[in-house]
Amino acid sequence: MFDFIKQIYLNSIFYDKKISSKITTELEYKSSSYLLSSIVKIGTKKFNIENFLYDNFWTNKKLNQKQLQRLSNFYWLFSLDLKSSNESVQMVIKNWIEKNYKYNSKNWDFEITSKRIISWLSNTQLTYDNGIDQYRKDFNSSIHKQTFHLINQIDRETKLKNKLRGVAAIILVGLSYKDEKNFTSKGIECLKKIIKYMFDNNGFLKSRNIKSSFFFLKYLILIREWFKESQSEIPNFVDENIFNLGQAYAFFWKNLKFDPLFNGNNNSNNQEFDNYLKRLGYLFKNNDYEFSNYVSLKDKKINLIMDVGSSPNKKFAEEYQAGALSFEFVSNGKKIFTNSGYYDEGNTKFREISKSSAMHNVLIVDDNSSCKFIKNSISKFEIKDGLKTLRKSVNFEKDKWKVVASHDGYLKKYNLIYEREIQFFPKINKLVGIDRLKSKELIPNIKFDIRFHLDPVAKIMKTQDQKSILIEMDTEGWRFICDNHNIDIDNGLYFGNKNTYIENQNIFISGIANEKNINIKWELNKI
Repeated sequence: MFDFIKQIYLNSIFYDKKISSKITTELEYKSSSYLLSSIVKIGTKKFNIENFLYDNFWTNKKLNQKQLQRLSNFYWLFSLDLKSSNESVQMVIKNWIEKNYKYNSKNWDFEITSKRIISWLSNTQLTYDNGIDQYRKDFNSSIHKQTFHLINQIDRETKLKNKLRGVAAIILVGLSYKDEKNFTSKGIECLKKIIKYMFDNNGFLKSRNIKSSFFFLKYLILIREWFKESQSEIPNFVDENIFNLGQAYAFFWKNLKFDPLFNGNNNSNNQEFDNYLKRLGYLFKNNDYEFSNYVSLKDKKINLIMDVGSSPNKKFAEEYQAGALSFEFVSNGKKIFTNSGYYDEGNTKFREISKSSAMHNVLIVDDNSSCKFIKNSISKFEIKDGLKTLRKSVNFEKDKWKVVASHDGYLKKYNLIYEREIQFFPKINKLVGIDRLKSKELIPNIKFDIRFHLDPVAKIMKTQDQKSILIEMDTEGWRFICDNHNIDIDNGLYFGNKNTYIENQNIFISGIANEKNINIKWELNKI
């Protein structure tokens, strides 16, 4: 009912009057389009608008709603070459303004509007320069009107990434028109609120989401560069948060050169962003081996990274996966053990599966995840019961690495504390793990599994004596053993590449816990 009333108001003459204003200034600062190369995929192959039927962009009945929305965000402007006609581009914008001078839900969506403003103001060589007086007046008026719409709706926008896009658009308008309507200060205040809400005391996201931290870093750098290029004073808090997020970027990418698949992360290609940072003079370093309850131990050949943190508050846990105490093990740039990645869109069942503990290199009890999720009204899975890390210790020495951590994810239902100890001995290339289930009472025959997911390109086979499993990864061979419990090979799904899946295999240890305390020891040795 509320949404229905909201749409009536947004489509009313009262709202149109509220977001309309008389413009008295011309566009002054014209931002460089290359600053968006960290946000927008700008292909090396450019197109000329003359090759398209630009005169019927908004009347082509063959286009579906999704295609029209992509056209309406105007990110396609970044793919045009500078040989494209200003007149042609401006005719497309003029037609859009005429058809969408008032709010409508299809083309004034918060995300689309934010992108459109950024695109128009980042491509002024095509969208603004050499335009006739009336066109420029209409352009300026539309920019301001859309910006007032963002300001009016930003508190109601539920997606935090969209809020950040909206804030960026508002700030850019303020800088471009020299803050006629105090847009810059309004945008900065909104940005401060988002950071205060989203970031912990260490300057990392409360969601513990690696991918989102990179997203925030890219937008904060973009905003900083707009301030710098427009010769405006850069807010101190922007620099502070870029530094903190830069620490995260160095820890999770620059130091590793692979994507650890924890808590909503997928494989990505950050090489272009590395080049972008280098061009603009950003240099991030982080020599710590622990950051935001992730542990990363490494030498020249081996990487061991582990999640030893508690689950986030449910307000920040939309992309959280129940992989507490899971780890990834990498040799010479190749993942021997990898978590299975995250599935975000489309298939609800895949999304649910990818959030489960079973998709991580970790112990599960009675086929249950360490956290309980429930599906909300928009088919997203929220945390109902989270977990807390109870113990954590890290020792990183030349000849021995050791991580010990425990959590209470199985305490409420099974009266169990789960503790994991992982050691690596660099001189002999030996990885040793001990998974412990602890209880004050006798454990009543509870089933457990420990899964070790393999990269899809890995080849594995069980030895004839059934006591070990051989792993072949390119030119390397490894032997996995567990003397006191059953080990076997199972098929699984790998969601490492965003919103796609392929089959992979995993090694699993299985057994029954029927004592007060049980220790499951396993080893991985290079052969």
